[in-house]
Amino acid sequence: MGVRRRSRRLAAMITAAGLAFGAAACGSGSDSAGSSDPNTLEVWTRSNPDPAATYERVFAAFTEKTGIKIDYQPVINFDQQLQSRASTKDLPDVMINDTALMGSYQGQGLLKPIDPSSIDGHDQITDKTWASTVGIDGRHYGIPYSRQAQTLMIRTDWLKKLGLQAPTTWAEMLSVAKAFAERDPDGDGKKDTYGMVVPGSAQNGYAAWWGASFLWSGGAKIIEKDGDGYRPAMDSAAAVRTVTWMKDNLFCGDNGVIQPGAISAVTGTATDFQDGNAGMYLTGPYNIATYDTTPGKDAYDVIPFPAGPAGSTVLADGENIYFGARTGKAKQKQALAAFLISPEGQRLAMTGKNQPVVRIPVNATLDAAQVRDDPRWSVVQKAYEDASEEFPNAPDFAPLKQDTADALNAVFTYCGSDVGSGLRELNDTLAGDLEDQDLLT
Repeated sequence: MGVRRRSRRLAAMITAAGLAFGAAACGSGSDSAGSSDPNTLEVWTRSNPDPAATYERVFAAFTEKTGIKIDYQPVINFDQQLQSRASTKDLPDVMINDTALMGSYQGQGLLKPIDPSSIDGHDQITDKTWASTVGIDGRHYGIPYSRQAQTLMIRTDWLKKLGLQAPTTWAEMLSVAKAFAERDPDGDGKKDTYGMVVPGSAQNGYAAWWGASFLWSGGAKIIEKDGDGYRPAMDSAAAVRTVTWMKDNLFCGDNGVIQPGAISAVTGTATDFQDGNAGMYLTGPYNIATYDTTPGKDAYDVIPFPAGPAGSTVLADGENIYFGARTGKAKQKQALAAFLISPEGQRLAMTGKNQPVVRIPVNATLDAAQVRDDPRWSVVQKAYEDASEEFPNAPDFAPLKQDTADALNAVFTYCGSDVGSGLRELNDTLAGDLEDQDLLT
């Protein structure tokens, strides 16, 4: 374990040092990085073509309003390309990417600190949402742009056929899942349905991403704030109880509660809800548009995640607006950010024929259900506002999420494994991750 942590710590230091050097060398507040035109901002998003079309519409409206041009680049392999640009001392002016990446980017010196008061409309974003942009040093390194929270997608037509009610507790959810697996809810006379979709792979941290809502609703934490640092918390009694419940009731035993191959499934392959083979899926609201087509808007509903022993607390995440370190053009970047968080900018990003890039608006004057004329979005917004938690944003959470996913996946794969010893080993690994970042207390 010690050798593993030392090798990982050395690799992390080399990577961070290289990127920090690249970022630090990006000019001295001039326009030497990003677009060379002082009235043009180079903007990156991590987007496929469909959401990129929404961004293009938003940026076109901004240019028409302000005269500031946008050199827009939707980048799929975002982090790889960002590292390449940092090494050539040429960062984008503005980036829109995941909130959970802020700690990593800030630790590598890629981001410019932001004073919220310099952004028009900053007071229309709640303190809770602004808090997710605070770095280790107490300064803001991002501007909130979009937020989302997990909810449970459930086949209401299956509930009706089987005479069941939507679950409100884990016990009820498990009972419904077993009924979906055993009582032929699709009426084809075959035992070919499953209770719940699970992206349980360790790849890209999916087991931790999906499992976080269970952990928090079970009273467990991955890490906890402790003074000026953090301490690992996955050896707690609540964590052992929760992971044991997940292993025994969802992954182990031949009960069909989750789809076959869940242990190696990622979100791209966990399509059983969309394919009509599974009755529940704890996931993000970006899937609503897809599921309205199949299985169909009238076939399912969006409901709060059923309560566990500690209530219902689900994973929230989203995207921030980041300013590239030392790229200049402060006024232009502030103008773009102000437009993106304004009611006009947020509405444009939430509507249209292409995939929306704002799910829950960060602008507190907007209601997602009203903007979309769809009451299901009120469930998502309420989950974010009242019953959600984000992965800690100040540390570089990527290695902690990945190590947690590796450990959970291993526990769920081997049904004879000892949960307590597996989580104690994970706790030691998490301590090493925090020590790598000089955050272990």
